[in-house]
Amino acid sequence: MKKHINLSFGLLLMAVVSFTACSSKTGTEETAETPEVAVSEPTNFGGLALYTVRDSMASNPKATLQAVADAGYAYVEAANYSEGTFYGMTPSEFKSYLESLGLTAKSAHMGMVTMENADQLIADVKAAGIEYFVIPVPPMGMFTFGPDGMGMKGTPDELVTIMNTLGEKCKAAGIKLLYHNHDFEFKAMDDGTIIEDLLLEKCDPELVNFQMDLFWVTKAGVDPLTYFEKYPGRFIAWHVKDMNDEGNFAPVGTGNIDFKRILAEKSKSGMEFYLVEQDQTFGLDPLEAIKISHDGLVEIGFK
Repeated sequence: MKKHINLSFGLLLMAVVSFTACSSKTGTEETAETPEVAVSEPTNFGGLALYTVRDSMASNPKATLQAVADAGYAYVEAANYSEGTFYGMTPSEFKSYLESLGLTAKSAHMGMVTMENADQLIADVKAAGIEYFVIPVPPMGMFTFGPDGMGMKGTPDELVTIMNTLGEKCKAAGIKLLYHNHDFEFKAMDDGTIIEDLLLEKCDPELVNFQMDLFWVTKAGVDPLTYFEKYPGRFIAWHVKDMNDEGNFAPVGTGNIDFKRILAEKSKSGMEFYLVEQDQTFGLDPLEAIKISHDGLVEIGFK
């Protein structure tokens, strides 16, 4: 009789424990189920060449950078460096302020470079968190500008040597060198040499690559896709600027450059980032122009 009672009690105890365990498991599962919280993706995208808003950057750089962020851009290209500062800010101050706005500086136009100051400029670009050191025109006194437009004195081979030397310095510092074109690099010189072609063929791709300005390529009467096909992977950055029917600069999406056609060949070109730029806005407030351009990026399909 005692054994029977003990057996019954044991079975009852096992049942209670089993029921409690199941209830606990069920409760735990129900407690663990929490509503999924949607994580919003950053809405800002694309870059702006700060040369577009150079006047307001000169008078009030911090407010202008806030306006750039508010216009929807995610990164910028610096176009002002003097005595160790970017827009009056030390490299670390410039980097920190951009970060406070959710911006980064991807590149910097450093046309003032010489062989004497190159090491310092490269160090300051890196200290600002900038990845790409860009040569905007033939440097060191080679660039010319006059009634006949832009040009270059010296030889393309001399420019190749300068670019490869600067490229070695940039690589040693852990940043990258790009050359930015205008229209004259795509026009044949007296001896038939095309400067852009010579740079692409003779500059070491491990040291030197290119920022293609789509306006100036078009202005030269050249199809960008021809260069993407001939020199794939070399055009790491683009300047995205439109051209109106008069051949002048226009906000992106309001002109006649077929950006959708060009964007379709992004992979072949090697493009990793792009920057809206408008050298002149012809009476339109540059801060308004950059908003129109950002809307144009959306329409075209840039991300």
